Amino acid sequence: MLGAALLVAGAAHAQLAPVTLDAALQSATEHSASMQAAQASVRASSEAAVKAGQLPDPLLKAGIDNLPVNGGQRFTVGQDFMTMRRIGIEQEWVSGDKRRLRTALANEQVGRERAGYLAQLASVRQQTAAAWLNAIYAKQALALQQVLLDHMSHELEAIKASYRGAKAGAGDVVQARAMLAQTQDQLLKAQEAYQTARIALSRWTAAPVDDVAGTPPAAESFVSSLPPDELRLSQPTLITAAGDIAVAEADTAVANSERSPNWTWEVAYQQRGGAYSNMVSFGVTIPLPLNRKNRQNRDVAEKAALATKAGLMYEDTLRQVQADIRMQSATLASGRARIANLRDALLPAAEQRVQLADAAYRAGTGSLADTFAVRRAQLDAQLQVLDVRREVSQTWARLEYQVVPPTLAAAQ
Repeated sequence: MLGAALLVAGAAHAQLAPVTLDAALQSATEHSASMQAAQASVRASSEAAVKAGQLPDPLLKAGIDNLPVNGGQRFTVGQDFMTMRRIGIEQEWVSGDKRRLRTALANEQVGRERAGYLAQLASVRQQTAAAWLNAIYAKQALALQQVLLDHMSHELEAIKASYRGAKAGAGDVVQARAMLAQTQDQLLKAQEAYQTARIALSRWTAAPVDDVAGTPPAAESFVSSLPPDELRLSQPTLITAAGDIAVAEADTAVANSERSPNWTWEVAYQQRGGAYSNMVSFGVTIPLPLNRKNRQNRDVAEKAALATKAGLMYEDTLRQVQADIRMQSATLASGRARIANLRDALLPAAEQRVQLADAAYRAGTGSLADTFAVRRAQLDAQLQVLDVRREVSQTWARLEYQVVPPTLAAAQ
């Protein structure tokens, strides 16, 4: 009983532990149903690849030939010399080259399914990172609101004491209470935003998220510096487009091999009545491609055109991916500049206004309402900077996690 209780307590503690970005990413990749579905698709195509190189199943053939249907021997077996009971086997023969090409096509289809899995992996990591960043910034905004509320509560108690000592008016108390109520409402909204963000994150981690912890990563991404050759190996959209080319080319090779028809051979043993000799028959069936230019050649032309299409689509996809990376990199650089400007100009100015308002209030030349107002303005400035940081982090996540690191791709 004690051991079970300790296990339950340990599980509860693990559930309540704050979730870091790395922990969220790991949990999402381990429990994602969409990734498991993509893995199942890879396994299915792998099974089909093994089957692609096999000969068709042979056909067992049995029957009765030349059975009389009238006269004294009608519907009898073994009396008429032409009546035979027959059993045989038929096999379609597919050449080794054709089977090799079919296997190559199936293997390329496996590669395309693996690219689909990598695309799903990148999407899950990207969505999880975005959800975690929303949660961590919502937590920081909640902390700022709480600090302001604590300060206002303390100041309200101070002004109540001043009112009791006839050093402050009733209007000051009423106004301070009104501003405190507004701040409490903002705190409730911040709590709701944090709770909503944690619920959204739990959708990806597949487990309840009670808290998040950690520092958002620096808004610097290595993706913008990847050369095209490395990008082709790590960007799932490009990997998928390249897989489409490989599949189309392999399909064209298979279609070209089908211009030569498959032969079918047959062997049969025929048994007649006891007074007659048994027989063996064998033969070959050869399809005649009399309309090759409008059938087999058309099929080859179709597959070749699809291969051309796949190549052009890859070029278009490459341009789009590179343009997206450049745009996201430019947005990221602009966001860093905005953050630096707000941090170096807006926040110090807001802090100076607070100091001046506090000094004026203590000197008796300013009101508590003015002090609360500038502190509210300071919080708004801090929230503005926080919101910009969140936007920049979201851009960073879209840029950073659109590729799958080679080590992770190899491990999967």
